[in-house]
Amino acid sequence: MNQTTVIVRGGGDLATGTIYRLFRCGYPVLVLETADPSAIRREAAFCEAVHLGEKTVEGLVCERIRDAKDCSGVWKRGRIPLLVDEEARAVETLKPQVVVDAILAKKNLGTRRDMAPLTVGLGPGFAAGRDVDCVIETMRGHRLGRIILEGEALPNTGVPGIIGGYGKERVIHAPASGIIRNEASIGDWVEQGREIARIGQTPVTASITGVLRGIIRDGYPVKKGLKIADIDPRKGERENCFTISDKARCIAGGVLEAIVSWENGTWRPQK
Repeated sequence: MNQTTVIVRGGGDLATGTIYRLFRCGYPVLVLETADPSAIRREAAFCEAVHLGEKTVEGLVCERIRDAKDCSGVWKRGRIPLLVDEEARAVETLKPQVVVDAILAKKNLGTRRDMAPLTVGLGPGFAAGRDVDCVIETMRGHRLGRIILEGEALPNTGVPGIIGGYGKERVIHAPASGIIRNEASIGDWVEQGREIARIGQTPVTASITGVLRGIIRDGYPVKKGLKIADIDPRKGERENCFTISDKARCIAGGVLEAIVSWENGTWRPQK
């Protein structure tokens, strides 16, 4: 296994693309997560290991650990360790060569350039050369996956990408605040108007007809307006619910390029 240890903050579906690719390429990766992740595309997100103990995505197993010192044993078994560590205290313990902020919160939640010799931020909220050494573009389009060495990624538009002719229509936001109780599962075919969940006494209905690609975990305390579900209108794309997306893989390619070029000396950040 490569000697360049990588800590990835965040284990959602887009982060999972990066975690998966780096680990497949031989990098020992530790995932840091919150105690209650709010992922939507949970079947393609390693963060589910927080609740399940372990989560398999495309044949790779992510296993929750209790201490950063347990990483080596998990790596030897060909698995990816995940630690609940919102403050990234494990950085001091492991002293990784690379830290990747893949939280995708649209703002910096505490990642600093001095955390590791190489720091990478995904998406808006980071300035290359100030907050991190480089930023990876996460906006769909011609720039997706590009390495940014100066400045920031494109700002978040709040408009989802088009799938099957639908954009914002395919994303469902919480109509009320409260505890969500799911009545449909990821991968289900749902008709427009069908009740897929309930928040307190408020029903949550399918915005369009299609495959329920993602829905926030049952029992999660949601706030009104929070993104809670995602529908894919394409009938033959059910398998996509359980695999890493094209967007996640493209972003992962940018992260891998940044790390390899840094290792090879073809690019060195100016500290």
